[in-house]
Amino acid sequence: MNTKRNTIFKVLAIVFLLIVIVVFFMFFTSNTKFEKEELYVQIPTGSTYADVEKIISPYVKSMSSFEFIANRRSYPENVKPGRFLLRKGMSAFQLVAAMRRNVPVKLAFNNQERLENLCERLSSQIEPDTTKLLATFRDTVFLNANDFTKDNVFAMFLPNTYEVYWNISAEKFRNKMLDEYNRFWTKERISKAEALNLTPVQVITLASIVHKETVKKSERPTVAGVYLNRLNQGMPLQADPTVIYALKLRDNNFDQIIKRVLYIDLFIKSPFNTYQNIGLPPGPIAMPDIDAIDAVLTPEKHNYLYFCASVERFGYHEFASTIAQHNLNAKKYSSWLNAQGTKR
Repeated sequence: MNTKRNTIFKVLAIVFLLIVIVVFFMFFTSNTKFEKEELYVQIPTGSTYADVEKIISPYVKSMSSFEFIANRRSYPENVKPGRFLLRKGMSAFQLVAAMRRNVPVKLAFNNQERLENLCERLSSQIEPDTTKLLATFRDTVFLNANDFTKDNVFAMFLPNTYEVYWNISAEKFRNKMLDEYNRFWTKERISKAEALNLTPVQVITLASIVHKETVKKSERPTVAGVYLNRLNQGMPLQADPTVIYALKLRDNNFDQIIKRVLYIDLFIKSPFNTYQNIGLPPGPIAMPDIDAIDAVLTPEKHNYLYFCASVERFGYHEFASTIAQHNLNAKKYSSWLNAQGTKR
């Protein structure tokens, strides 16, 4: 009888040991097969458990171990879309736990020239594709409800870093950007815009020109002051960056580099050409940074009506109050371009 009990005890002990070994293997030993310290996997919206297995299988040693833990933690019935962080050396238990934690994306964008470029950049960082994003941002119901147009809705996007989930929908992302835009336009900023007889969208449109005109932050309030002086006097802005934008728009080629605006370019027919149209263009010609926006809201007060790139202080400009002085500055710059062989 004792022998039988001892045998049963030994069998149970062995079974228990085997269970401990299996549990230890699944819960505590590495079940990854990638060399990086960490990597992210993306699970698209609507994915099934079978889809998840296909996505993560290149990075998991034993899918049977992962599946064993997943079934016991009810993961197959509760698959979540999103972006998930896997670390080298994770056990099957840790991998399943990791697939429940959607990790936000730090979404960054700046220096975009138009909405199409922005959507391409966004689609490389979040789930919605370029086509879906464009359609959402240009939805007429949304535009009308928020006083935007297809030409100026680009003004809604402020360059910054935003934290969002990878699987955010295009609509939710659009609404988040609208909230950020409304938050940016504080009472103080709105009051400054009203004092200039400009709407927030018009401020950003002018800021986009200032942004393109000079990279020198210290000079931006001066440049903004020139354009505001022109607007107040009913003069055309005659901003070369708007001509460059019109040329790129006409050619549907925003990758081309235009270093010199030719005389014939000034006559291109486009609502964005401020040589041919009085006032501001119908929307931004680029995504201005916050510094350029604030330069428009707090411009330098002066009598300048003209400015031209300086040939003595590269990166800066020479400002003038009279056309005679401006013509001298412009002739210097034109001669310098000719000497450099810059034709376009």
